[in-house]
Amino acid sequence: MLSAYPAVFIKEESGYSVIFPDLDDLATCGQTLDEAFSMAVDCLAGYLYWLQKDGLTAPVPSPLDSVDASKIAADLEVSADGAFVNMVTVDVAEYAKTHFEKSVKKTLTIPAWLNTAALERNINFSQVLQDALKAQLHLD
Repeated sequence: MLSAYPAVFIKEESGYSVIFPDLDDLATCGQTLDEAFSMAVDCLAGYLYWLQKDGLTAPVPSPLDSVDASKIAADLEVSADGAFVNMVTVDVAEYAKTHFEKSVKKTLTIPAWLNTAALERNINFSQVLQDALKAQLHLD
């Protein structure tokens, strides 16, 4: 399902800032307009994905014509010159499959005796490594 939210693109000296006013002023940026659009899609997908994962409901997007780029720029104390509003769309489920949930293969080396002991106990190496990494990174 396609999700669409208005975003304010603000031209700055070193690129573009992107603000999603409906999403607690969620922000990202890019050095070029193309990069800013790409980053906006990634930012929106990530935000909506984690809302879903946390069992939270995403706010209803505002109509495009109700978002005032000049007001957002003024709130940020930056120039509104070159600021504009554009709808950013993403299929969160599809984006997540490619970017957030995709597994990657890792090759590692462990002592032979440890491998034998783990195999004897039918240890799932991938699950153990994932659990250990999450614990190490405090992601549990």
